[in-house]
Amino acid sequence: MILWLIPILPIIGAAINGLLGRKFSNRTVAAIGLFFPGLAMVYTWWIAAQFFPNPHTIVQTFYDLTWIKAGAFSVQYGFQLDQLSMLMALIVTGVGFLIHVYSVGYMAHEGGYYRFFSYLNLFMFFMLTLVLADNYLLMFVGWEGVGLASYLLIGFFFLRDSASAAGKKAFIVNRIGDFGFLIALFLMIQHFGTLNFAQVFDKVNGLPAETAGAGLLTAIGLLLLLGATGKSAQIPLYVWLPDAMEGPTPVSALIHAATMVTAGVYMISRSNAVFNHAPIAMGAVAIIGCATAFFAATIGLVQHDIKRVLAYSTVSQLGYMVMACGVAAYSAGMFHLMTHAFFKALLFLGAGSVIHALGGEQDMRKMGGLRKYIPVTFWTMTAATLAISGFPGFSGFFSKDEILYRAYLHGSWGWILWLVGLITAFLTAFYMFRLWFLTFFGEYRGDQGHDQHAGREEHHGHAPHESPKVMLIPLVILGILSVAGGWIGIPKVMGGSNHFEHYLAPIFEQHAATSAQAAEAEPTAEPSGPPELLFSVAATLTAFAGIGLAWLFYYKRRDLPEKLAAGLHGAYVTLENKYFVDEFYGAAVVKPIVLGSTYLLWKGIDVGIIDRTLNDSADAARDVSRGFRHMQSGNIRSYAGWVAAGAAAVVVFMIWRGAR
Repeated sequence: MILWLIPILPIIGAAINGLLGRKFSNRTVAAIGLFFPGLAMVYTWWIAAQFFPNPHTIVQTFYDLTWIKAGAFSVQYGFQLDQLSMLMALIVTGVGFLIHVYSVGYMAHEGGYYRFFSYLNLFMFFMLTLVLADNYLLMFVGWEGVGLASYLLIGFFFLRDSASAAGKKAFIVNRIGDFGFLIALFLMIQHFGTLNFAQVFDKVNGLPAETAGAGLLTAIGLLLLLGATGKSAQIPLYVWLPDAMEGPTPVSALIHAATMVTAGVYMISRSNAVFNHAPIAMGAVAIIGCATAFFAATIGLVQHDIKRVLAYSTVSQLGYMVMACGVAAYSAGMFHLMTHAFFKALLFLGAGSVIHALGGEQDMRKMGGLRKYIPVTFWTMTAATLAISGFPGFSGFFSKDEILYRAYLHGSWGWILWLVGLITAFLTAFYMFRLWFLTFFGEYRGDQGHDQHAGREEHHGHAPHESPKVMLIPLVILGILSVAGGWIGIPKVMGGSNHFEHYLAPIFEQHAATSAQAAEAEPTAEPSGPPELLFSVAATLTAFAGIGLAWLFYYKRRDLPEKLAAGLHGAYVTLENKYFVDEFYGAAVVKPIVLGSTYLLWKGIDVGIIDRTLNDSADAARDVSRGFRHMQSGNIRSYAGWVAAGAAAVVVFMIWRGAR
């Protein structure tokens, strides 16, 4: 097996379409755009078939070439295949390819068709580079690359100011997190002399126990966490992700499901050796994940744009994954990452099918009754909605319950994480079934004769209509995975054997904390029997309560939401405006930077000092040259006079010197 072929294949498709696609027909562009990611997916499956019977770590360098060498520090362009990277490669290539297939139909009537598929393939290349890298520097290349590709995809409709602004916002906010990641790499180089995963983790395991306090590993862990808050949209750097909805819907599915936003979760899980030995950083991970899950869920309660509801849902679900990593339940976090990839990709693609059916409409207040018009979309989105809500038997039920259970077992304050997570599960079920009822039930509230170009993405049609088969096939496949994708992680107490956790155990057990301080960050021993079932029953009842309340508000008594919003006007406005966080960032961060760069850096330093210095120097040179120019009059008598005056001055000087 040749690991570097997996990311190389998509970049070939990106190059062909990017350089020559303008001359191709849409059919040819689609064929190229699907062939290379599809080939990467099949090749990954072939590697997986050989890997699963005997999983072990495989490291391959690109022709053993040294990429960077500075003194004793060197980095090779190497790839690593183990249980964790194999899982991520399967998710990225599998879900990514389905999104490519869906895009063939969804983007059929959009301009820049070749450009779109080139960007999608480029995104796949960088994401696969990120997850297959065997060192932090190559991971950082993929990390920055997905940021670049996401900027291009979010701002795909670049003629629309809102899309361009959203792309720039995503790019800039992620640079803040990336700065933290980069400083963490510098610390590793300084203290460990390497960025290779295996070598860094071996050195971390060999550090004395006292370093687990507020010191080197804590600093590295917190800086890595800052990087993760950018890519995985956690507090305080989550603000870019909801605005990313300005991109085409397949982009939303690609970014928010299995790829870019999970990069931070993957990076924390990959760096488990560092976090296991830094309990302060580990605690920060748990707190930020828990707070983000609850915070984003409350905002999702009152959003009206169908894609924005799903965007805040993504932020909330990522919070669950980060919280799982913060309680050292890395397998549970990765399990939820996988199931989330299935049902969230389906939800976004299903939302795209709804938008396609309505000619671009995204406001749920103008939907309703669509189950009669788009039955396949309805049933597949129903499966995804049940999965994300934690309905028993569906994929999200097993992964979310595992996270909540592990959170409760985490030390003396684990019950707080569990309680906040449980409340978040209730809110999740409520706002997801709010979306479900508003979109598919009741009477159709939209105007079937509305302007077909009024929506954000232009599609053609009149009455609501089902999407073409090329868009429905990915929905059906993801619907099956949303139902059954979690069955490989059924715990023993429910009759399963949790194959998923056993599969990843070698990755997370080999770097378990050894210090007394780090041991405090480890969850307590897992009890068996009824207690876990009780937690599962509590989570299930919570989900049912959220579903029941949504049924009451948005199906049985549709007048109640307006009455409640009027009664709690202040709270409603605060949630509708997303706690005014964007406005606060604008006033406290953006505006001072703009004013400072305008009046201090530009007008003060650039114009007032640098330009004035250069301009004054030029003026002085001009004045001096003007004086010398006037001396060159061309008059012989004048020249003779100056020669005589000079000779006289020399004679006088010599007499004066002689007299002394």
